[in-house]
Amino acid sequence: MKGYSKSFLILLRATALKSDAKLPLIRPIFGNESRFYSDVATVANKADLTSAAVKSAAPLNDLLGRRHDYLRISLTERCNLRCQYCMPAEGVSLTPKPDLLTKEELYRLVNVFASLGVHKIRLTGGEPTLRSDLAEIIEQLCSVPGIRNVAMTTNGLVLTRRLPAYQRAGLSAINVSLDSLQPDKYERMARRPGLKKVLAGIDLALQLGYRPVKVNTVLMRGFNDDEICDFVEFTRDREVEVRFIEFMPFSGNRWDDSHMVPHEEALRAVRLAFPRLAPTLPRACDTAAVWQVEGHAGSVGFISSMTQPFCSSCNRLRLTADGNLKVCLFGAAEVSLRAALRAGASDAEVETLIRTALRNKKPQHAGMQNLARMENRPMILIGG
Repeated sequence: MKGYSKSFLILLRATALKSDAKLPLIRPIFGNESRFYSDVATVANKADLTSAAVKSAAPLNDLLGRRHDYLRISLTERCNLRCQYCMPAEGVSLTPKPDLLTKEELYRLVNVFASLGVHKIRLTGGEPTLRSDLAEIIEQLCSVPGIRNVAMTTNGLVLTRRLPAYQRAGLSAINVSLDSLQPDKYERMARRPGLKKVLAGIDLALQLGYRPVKVNTVLMRGFNDDEICDFVEFTRDREVEVRFIEFMPFSGNRWDDSHMVPHEEALRAVRLAFPRLAPTLPRACDTAAVWQVEGHAGSVGFISSMTQPFCSSCNRLRLTADGNLKVCLFGAAEVSLRAALRAGASDAEVETLIRTALRNKKPQHAGMQNLARMENRPMILIGG
């Protein structure tokens, strides 16, 4: 679109200087682009949002000085499971394929993020292994200058067939979602069978040398809170890191704090059963507080997103399958980078969008009770 650069920057400057309040949907440049959400913060009157001003490779810092070097990318909204905390019982309306990022658009955006200091990528979904071209995507992303780590979060159902190809493509780390070690409970939560396949996939990942294999377990009272010690026992002979995650509110998952197991309660249960539990050294920007039972090959982590948020060290950005940038998992605000690309934005203008959105990242999320009342996507449409 000839002349896009000038009109884009005029609009961005004009809207950013209107007020300190959150801005409404921005649509004028993008025609009927109905999903172009913008939660752009106020930019100081002296700020020069010209192409020349964004050519530096300054880190992606927000106004609180948090450096963002980790990008989570949802590759698809589709999934072969229907986990209750992730997908509403009635399902979700999927984005039409023309409105999803193409591989070429994804590759271009990753190059932009990498030039701004992002060095870690995590591929999510939906379920990323449903992409038949996943190995190609992994290989392509690994080739981007500056990208040092390409990881994946998966439900693990097809790992025994496909993980070797992903490893050859360059996949460096893997997380497997697993909420029960009992077949009937697994099927009740996932609304599909498959526990044996997931366990076999975890064992294959260990055989292929992935260390540790992280196992994500969403704890829900009355469902799997009686399996906490079983999961700890799972770490005895396997070099896995079981990560107990507090149940989080998203649209359609019928969140209630009475169903949430606070991490301190889970930790007490583990300490009671395994007195030789000890904390490990903390890792920078890690979401989990990790502990290990003496003599166990693996470890256990506790992710307290609701009761003890770790927002002050957050280094994550999220790119949804339809190309929207989310600077906070729990924030409804989104900026459509896909719309910008298709309207002819230069890399410098995409950088301006990213930096301006990041200026409005809040010090922390709104708190679990407020989040339960706020508008947001279902987890499956965000990518976790």
